[in-house]
Amino acid sequence: MRITALAGGIGGARFLTGVRVARPDAEITVIGNTGDDITLHGLRICPDLDTVMYTLGGGISEERGWGREDESFVVSGELAAYGVGPSWFGLGDRDLATHLVRTQMIDAGYKLSDVVTALCDRWRPGVRLLPMSDDRVETHVIINDDQGRRAVHFQEWWLKLRASVPAEAILSVGAAESTPAPGVLDAIAAADVVLIGPSNPVVSIGTILSVPGIADALRVTLAPVIGISPIIGGAAVRGMADACLKAIGVETTARAVGAHYGGRHRDGETASAPERKGTSGGAERELGHGLLDGWLVDVVDADVAADPDAIPGATVKAVPLLMTDLEATVAIVEAALELAGV
Repeated sequence: MRITALAGGIGGARFLTGVRVARPDAEITVIGNTGDDITLHGLRICPDLDTVMYTLGGGISEERGWGREDESFVVSGELAAYGVGPSWFGLGDRDLATHLVRTQMIDAGYKLSDVVTALCDRWRPGVRLLPMSDDRVETHVIINDDQGRRAVHFQEWWLKLRASVPAEAILSVGAAESTPAPGVLDAIAAADVVLIGPSNPVVSIGTILSVPGIADALRVTLAPVIGISPIIGGAAVRGMADACLKAIGVETTARAVGAHYGGRHRDGETASAPERKGTSGGAERELGHGLLDGWLVDVVDADVAADPDAIPGATVKAVPLLMTDLEATVAIVEAALELAGV
């Protein structure tokens, strides 16, 4: 079986542990978000790709959900003593080695996808990990605070400001000029099933979909496309997805996020995509409209599954979605594969 999954950071990585256990013999390809990537202290940092790699490779900090296990922060402390920021980004000493290797390889002319392959040679995550694009795409947020109306990197808005300042718009800078990384479109076309993980629908999955060609590939693939809701009972399971959804005019509900992705019609037509203030801040069609054959929601949102018109073109099923442990996560994956009919 060939499984292709779209994933962001912590939630997506934990979901992927269940995919790997549920189908240990499957050929699993993960398309990872690179919009969170940032350059700090001259180093290129790829938080979501690293979180997936460390989680599946057995090196993640289980307590934090990001960064390395048994981590120390001596270098960060020394930088702070010199008065060199930013202090809001947790740069661990073990993690620093990954960023050094990545930056050296990029400076030497290697593409990001080649770098990811080289790093995974050490971690052996058991999946083929691909960046969504080799091109530089960064998520920036337009805010209006005591410094005026300005754009900040997503990491600053998320980690330093804790999304406390409302986002007027969320931008995928560089996405329009980017192309999918080698293997991305082929992995979608050749899949027996495509899983959209329970990652942030705006700044993780939405950013992946902002790369021209990826959403179209999902719309035309012969494989069933199944999404897992990151929203349970009107709240994000982890993080501040509600602040991101508000910025694009989508309610923080399993029904609204499912509608944002949109149901896919096998006759080649999709439901009409309404004009909406999108991630670029202008009136444009929803990036994800017309993607889903199936949508998993939690049992507390069973009313969505009970409504046959909740997401036209997609089958909705309610199952427990809290990834409390590996057994629960595997059960979610099994439910997704059952909904896909594979």
